[in-house]
Amino acid sequence: MQRILLLRSHPALESAWLIWLVMVATATATRVVLASLAWQDIDLSPGAILDILLRGTAADALFAFACAAPALFVGALAHRSRPPGLLRRGWRLAVTTGVVAAVGFSAVSEILFWEEFGARFNFIAVDYLIYTNEVIGNIVESYPVGPILAGLGGAGLLLAWLLGRRSRRLQAAAMHRGWTLPLRVGVATLTAVSMIGAGRLALAIDGSIGNATALRANAVDQEIARNGGVAFLAALRDNALSFRRFYAMLDPQQAAALAGAWPRQRHPHDAGARPKHVVVIQVESLSASFLGSFGNKQGLTPKLDALAREGLLFTELYAIGTRTVRGLEALSVGLPPLPGQSVVRRPEGEGVLTLGAALRQQGFETSFLYGGYGYFDNMNGFFAGNGYKVLDRTSIPDDRVGFSTIWGVSDEYLFDFALEQIDRAVAGGKRQFFHLMTTSNHRPYTYPDGRIDIPSRTGRDGAVKYTDWAIGRFIEQARGRPWFDDTLFVIVADHCASVAGKTRIPPDRYKIPALFYAPRYVQPAVHDRMASQIDLVPTLLSWLGIDDHGRFFGEDLLSPDAVERAWLGNYQEVGLLTPGANGTRDLVVLAPKQKLTQYRIDVDGSARAVPVDPDRADRAIADYQLADALLRDGRLRVTQPMADPTHASLGQPGAVR
Repeated sequence: MQRILLLRSHPALESAWLIWLVMVATATATRVVLASLAWQDIDLSPGAILDILLRGTAADALFAFACAAPALFVGALAHRSRPPGLLRRGWRLAVTTGVVAAVGFSAVSEILFWEEFGARFNFIAVDYLIYTNEVIGNIVESYPVGPILAGLGGAGLLLAWLLGRRSRRLQAAAMHRGWTLPLRVGVATLTAVSMIGAGRLALAIDGSIGNATALRANAVDQEIARNGGVAFLAALRDNALSFRRFYAMLDPQQAAALAGAWPRQRHPHDAGARPKHVVVIQVESLSASFLGSFGNKQGLTPKLDALAREGLLFTELYAIGTRTVRGLEALSVGLPPLPGQSVVRRPEGEGVLTLGAALRQQGFETSFLYGGYGYFDNMNGFFAGNGYKVLDRTSIPDDRVGFSTIWGVSDEYLFDFALEQIDRAVAGGKRQFFHLMTTSNHRPYTYPDGRIDIPSRTGRDGAVKYTDWAIGRFIEQARGRPWFDDTLFVIVADHCASVAGKTRIPPDRYKIPALFYAPRYVQPAVHDRMASQIDLVPTLLSWLGIDDHGRFFGEDLLSPDAVERAWLGNYQEVGLLTPGANGTRDLVVLAPKQKLTQYRIDVDGSARAVPVDPDRADRAIADYQLADALLRDGRLRVTQPMADPTHASLGQPGAVR
């Protein structure tokens, strides 16, 4: 009995046990909260619930052990037989309080992350570690951080005090006897080995969740079953993905035949009179569902709806991804969303053929204006490295900014600055291309008072309506400029506001609005055929009468021969959406480990897994295989001849179908 008491009374064991218990209890509570937030999307079948509980609890327990083990490891080696003094007890109290508060803060952060992205910690959380100023600032501006931290600290202090009392009683019962040296070394060694094994096993369980029979059909169930900490580590491990290594591939000749000739066989329109200038307004998180033109009855976008009635509106356009960098990639490079990082953040992204490069060959000057700080996601580096003049928050004088958030200046002030820059550039006599990227339609959803009838800081609806107001104001102010009649305005979202759904890639959460507006040149019309965000680049060039020599991946949507399809991605999974029978759509999803899945999207938007159609799967693989090869082999570099007739090497497949 004395030996048992001796082992149990060790301070390190007490600390490790506390950390484990707190982490498991917190993980369980977090899972319950997340399940309540997504209750309507959860599969409540007994098999799914049991799988969630078993896999989730196992991952929680293993991850908690891996995190608690260092306390036992260090404490065992550092143990002394004398009773703890006042200083040591105070140190333990402070450390324990900090640990408990940190675990609680992580849980709260995960819940807030779920509200924003509908998922456990993923690659977005990993990327955000780089941009702590924006992320921390966004949290501070969006949530009551002070009370949350105070509550967590208080809970940690109370628990640490209670543990201290129990620990002193146990130590007194064991007569304060210390562990022998062999015991301390043995415990430390066993702890280190077990910690590594527990971590690896937790990652293995996390990887198995997507393949579990009971969870396979519902992405929400999969996310609920995961442990946030393990999910973060998995995203950190997989932050760089090789298409050739991890994804299904075809024989190079077969892939080349299915993907089609490269460069594309494409000819520009007989343009006639066309505008001299182009202004692209890329709007943060503007889902199609916000617009009255798409059926919304809330009246959030009266200005955009009015412009849509006067221009060319694309009603079946899909974003390629879920991040701003993907939207910027689509409107510049025009590639399907390759797994892993956006081209904007890849070293291979510098010096590639962009929309700006194609326009500069026709005498345009090209500029990128961002309302935030362009070091975020390498925006400045990418656009500057590809020949654009780059202007961001640091370029806008402080006395010209009446309101801003951690993400950047409010949209109206970005547009005011843009007007000045366009005025100055046009006065130089050259054709101008301006790519503007907004920030206001983003948490914390704050904006200047008195602009719209929805108070600031009341949610996304207000931010949408404010952005709509700011765009309408910009167009009206531009209307009085001498360059207005000779300018094409392209208004398009970067991605949707929410991407969570029952499938890993829910197509309805990728639909975005796009609009060509130039009253003097564009006749009111609606394009209602399925299309991709990357199609806007060749469509714009062709409409302007500019020959891109077929080196952009997308389709000219104004051509009667345009193929209906859309590429969608969420970092690890990428897909190809194509029309099906009787109004349905089919989505083939490519995932790591050469995994292929197909979903049938019914007319009402519901999705169900169906057997993989080999023809549709091969087409999806061929498209992504070609896109990967073009970027990897440098075939998209602007220095390559525009009319190079050779086909890019599609490489050797990692797994041949």
